This record gives sequence, structure tokens and C-alpha cells, in this order.
Amino acid sequence: MKAFVFPGQGAQFVGMGKDLYENNALAKELFDKANEVLGFKITDIMFNGTDEELKQTKVTQPAVFLHSVISALCMGDAFQPDMVAGHSLGEFSALTAAGALSFEDGLKLVHARALAMQKACEIAPGTMAAVIGLPDETIEQVCAEVSTEGNVVIPANYNCPGQLVISGNEDAINTACEKLTEAGARRALPLPVSGAFHSPLMQPAKDELQAAIEKTEIHAPKCPVYQNVDAKPHTDPAEIKANLIAQLTSSVRWTASVQNMIADGADDFTECGPGKALQGMIGRIDKSVSAHGIE
Repeated sequence: MKAFVFPGQGAQFVGMGKDLYENNALAKELFDKANEVLGFKITDIMFNGTDEELKQTKVTQPAVFLHSVISALCMGDAFQPDMVAGHSLGEFSALTAAGALSFEDGLKLVHARALAMQKACEIAPGTMAAVIGLPDETIEQVCAEVSTEGNVVIPANYNCPGQLVISGNEDAINTACEKLTEAGARRALPLPVSGAFHSPLMQPAKDELQAAIEKTEIHAPKCPVYQNVDAKPHTDPAEIKANLIAQLTSSVRWTASVQNMIADGADDFTECGPGKALQGMIGRIDKSVSAHGIE
């Protein structure tokens, strides 16, 4: 069975989508529409901007979404998913490609999400750190020990066995990194990100995005969408909405999502969008399945 997966923030690169725009009429139409919807020429930044411009959350998130969704839609009849999933931001791409969100609504929500997250980072500064080479349980235990009421750190992204990203206040992250290194982590390094994504520090963004999600029409997707918050397949619009709202302050359960997709029959994974990060993660979760980009 075929699964299509969609990457999150961090996969972007300057020049992404340019080939599609220049060689595919549908892609050009959708990129031009995106410029209209956003009110600025995101294509200029995606195709010819600087790394710094592309790294701004308000640009990065719509850019990765556009590249991912347009790549999938331009496959035409070859895009026949039995199931889909997306990593963090990629969940919005997955829902749009699977028809649960219209292209325009998906883009508007992603833009609203990016602005809300940028604002939340200013209200409650935080950071994230990658932890390599420890069991999830050890990391969960250290986070629980370090966290206090005003100084929080939680497991944010369960990427694959031996690779987990933690998120929280800077002091709590630094303390956790020291303890995790003592516990035998191969690496426990703060990441160059502007906020504590997928942690309680994103509550202001969640509140803001909730209003936008509640006003948006969500349809039943054409195949199950395995959502980040519970790693389970969903087709009911009300459940999809509730999970999307919860996503900003909840962990991304990517390892479990991929394991559940494989248990439900997926043996061929196609990554739609920039980079190869998800292909690498899937390979580390289960070597028996095929994981590749769009041919």
C-alpha cells in the first residue's frame, strides 16, 4: 500500500519549486494564486531569496507547504495515496493534498499558524534541542525531573528510535541537555530555532490558531490521515479539527505514526516536498519498507 508523507519546517532551501513553476502549468497557476492569497510574492523569496529571508517562520511555513502540496498535485494520476501523514507543519500539507482542506484554506491556515507561532515566540521565548542515542523513556524521565511550573521542558518530536527533539524554556533545555549527556546521550544540542514549538509555551499561538481552524471548512479526506497528536488514522472532519488545534502544544508522534501506517499495510512511502529528512527517519524506523522522493 502507498503512503505519502509531507515534511515540516527546516526542509526549505532557496530555489525550491522553481523548476515546477517554470515547467508545469498547474504549478504556475497555484504559485501565482498563493502570491495573491498571501499578499506578497513568496515565489520571489522561494526561488531567488536569501537563506535569511527564507528562514523567517512567516515565510518558511507557507513555502514548505506550497512546495509539498504543489509537488503532490502535479503528480496527477500518480498521486493515489492509501494513507497520508505530515510532520508538524506537514500535517497541513497532507490534509490539503488529501482533499480535507482546499488549497486556499490550507495556505491561509498555514500562514495564520506561522504568524501566531512567531508572535508566541516573542511572548514566551524558548528553544529546542536534538537528543541522539538515548531511549525515549530516559529522555521523558529527565524532562519530568527538570520541569518546574515556570521552567518547562518536554519531548516535542519523536522522530525515530534514538532521535528525539525536546522543547521548552532556555534554562530548562540547557539543564536537560547536561543531564542527558551525563545519562549517555551521543548528542544533546540546542537547535537554532526561534521558539519552543510543540510545547506549552505555544499556548498563545494555539489560542489564536484555534479561532482560524474553527472557522475553516474541513471535508472528509480521500484516505486516512495519520495525525501527529495520537499517531492514529482519521477521516472524521470534527476529529481532524480537534487534533489540528491540539497539535501546536502537543508532541509530534512521528515514530508511532509510521509504525501504525506500516501495521495497517503501508510498504511504499513517498516524501512530497523539499529535502529527504522523512525518508531518513522512515529508514531508521523500519528498514523493510521502501522510502523515496517523488520520482
